[in-house]
Formats: sequence, C-alpha cells, structure tokens
Amino acid sequence: MATTEPIPDADRPGRTGFLLARAGGRAIRSLNRALEPFGLRSRHYTVLSASAARGGLSQRELGEILGVDPSAVVALVDDLERAGLVRRDPHPDDRRTRLVVVTAAGQVTLAETRELARRVDDGLLAALTPTERATLETLLERLTDPS
Repeated sequence: MATTEPIPDADRPGRTGFLLARAGGRAIRSLNRALEPFGLRSRHYTVLSASAARGGLSQRELGEILGVDPSAVVALVDDLERAGLVRRDPHPDDRRTRLVVVTAAGQVTLAETRELARRVDDGLLAALTPTERATLETLLERLTDPS
C-alpha cells in the first residue's frame, strides 16, 4: 500500500540513497508489470536495449551495464535466447568471447516494449515539469557514470 506520509528523520544521513532506492524500486516494479505480457522483466529489457544499441555486447559488458556479475547475465541471455530474441555470435576479434546480438524477433519485441517503458517513465515522472525531468535524467546519468 502506497503512503504519502513523510519519511521519518528526513534530515538523517543516507536519505538520498534511501529515496533513490525507493524511486528505483518503484520504477522497476512498474516496468516489470508492463513487461509481464511479453514474459520479460526489466533486466531482460535492459539486455535487449543495450545489445540493440551497440549491435551486440559480451556478457561481461552486459554485466557492467546491469551492475551485476557477468555470470548472472548468463541466465538472462539464456531466457532471451530461448524466446528467440537474441543469439550468441562469435566476437570478430576474440574467439573466446560471444556477442549477444538481438534477432529480428527481438527487434520487434524491443520496439513494442520501448513504448511501454516510455509510458512507465511518463507515469513515474508525471509530477515533474519537462525541465525538471531533463535535469533529473542529467543528474542520474552523472551519478551512474562509472568514471
């Protein structure tokens, strides 16, 4: 049950992290609900989106994007491969590495789910003006930049 009650001890250290985690959890839950009819979750969507944007990524690179160990990416890629949405192709420069590449069916699914993700974002950010939304996105990009 959602509450509009103020967060106790609003001036305590760690409040920003708490609020970011709370907002992130809400975003993930909303996106997972939207993706459910496709049999996908937010991490599947991220793998599809990132792989499509770069024309293929290694599981190590996907792990970095997701912020998880590459071994955790294996199950996500396995799910997407079983669904026919990605395939593992040989890396052109490293025969030990396979690239996760989005298939034609994956491109169709990605196009459909991008619209859902946009609507989820719009709902989550409805209380913000367009300028505030752009500022928030810029600040979050800075916070999540690994460099």
